[in-house]
Amino acid sequence: MARDRHGGAPAGPKPAVQGAAVLVAAVFLLVGVLGFVPGVTAGYDDMTFAGHTSGAKLFGLFQVSILHNLLHLLFGLVGLVLARNVAGSRLFLGGGGAIYLVLWLYGFAIDFSAEHSVVNFIPLNGPDNWLHLGLGFGMLAMGLLLSHGVGTGEPLDSPPDRP
Repeated sequence: MARDRHGGAPAGPKPAVQGAAVLVAAVFLLVGVLGFVPGVTAGYDDMTFAGHTSGAKLFGLFQVSILHNLLHLLFGLVGLVLARNVAGSRLFLGGGGAIYLVLWLYGFAIDFSAEHSVVNFIPLNGPDNWLHLGLGFGMLAMGLLLSHGVGTGEPLDSPPDRP
């Protein structure tokens, strides 16, 4: 039987917000890896390190580059580290959701300036922008709605920087 981290009473089930954070982080890791798989990524030979000239598209839809894939991998790793406790999970989902909403605004601004603009260094296309909007609201909602003990007077958890 599993014990808590201090060897005391059996550990209970993890709060829903932690499970959601692990799931989201795992999806980012999977997407980051799949971005480097020829066949899953159409135009793999046209992938560049960064910039709007990358011709690679994950699932034939989402424009990716080496930098874009590395960012997905990094985001997933950070999510797994933060998902070790409730506060970190909330930070990953809420903060990550806010980051993706800002990224959506950035992509939206690029679409109106010029899709092939020099500032489109990640790269982003229309399907990426809509995905970022959905991810932003979805992650933000999970971080807020799945928080364990919110409004019950229970302490949420220790801050993410403390074990």
